[in-house]
Amino acid sequence: MRKCVICVLMTTLLLAGCGTAGVSEAEELALTIRGEYLAMDRCAVQAAVTADYGQRVYQYEMAVSVNGEETSLTLSAPETVAGLTARLSGEENLLEFDGVSVETGPLDGDGLTPVSALPALLEAARSGYITACALEEDGTLLRMDCGDPAGSPGTGTEIVLWFDASAHALVRGEVSVDGFRVILCEFSGFTAG
Repeated sequence: MRKCVICVLMTTLLLAGCGTAGVSEAEELALTIRGEYLAMDRCAVQAAVTADYGQRVYQYEMAVSVNGEETSLTLSAPETVAGLTARLSGEENLLEFDGVSVETGPLDGDGLTPVSALPALLEAARSGYITACALEEDGTLLRMDCGDPAGSPGTGTEIVLWFDASAHALVRGEVSVDGFRVILCEFSGFTAG
């Protein structure tokens, strides 16, 4: 499925460039980064996550390690939950500490939670339908917008990713549901391996 989406995206971008000077610098960089993230089987990052439930807003800080299909998140803030570890493998999400699991609650109808946000952002980087991309902040950041190709802007789940334009590290990600930002992630120390 990923290969099919990439082929469709590449064909669309190439056709859009016909009759012009070609694919834009931002589109070319987006495709390069997508290829790198598709090939990446592991990474580690520090994340500051803000989850907005409407009437409640929670902020977390965590160390994240991705190895293949398994993601491990260890919370460091707030202090009251420091040490909680989440392990995600495929469809199974579990937030645990000393054998006790905790429910964080979904942010959308598809079960998006603060725990599953980073895997969702990484999946968007790998195979999300790119609706727009642009270089920002004097060309130091690549912004990549992902969403439903048949949807309208501001409806459904939309993801915006920012990458360091030179190092290709993911530095920020947002998830919006029906035009309302429910997740904001800011990353530091991104390493791929």
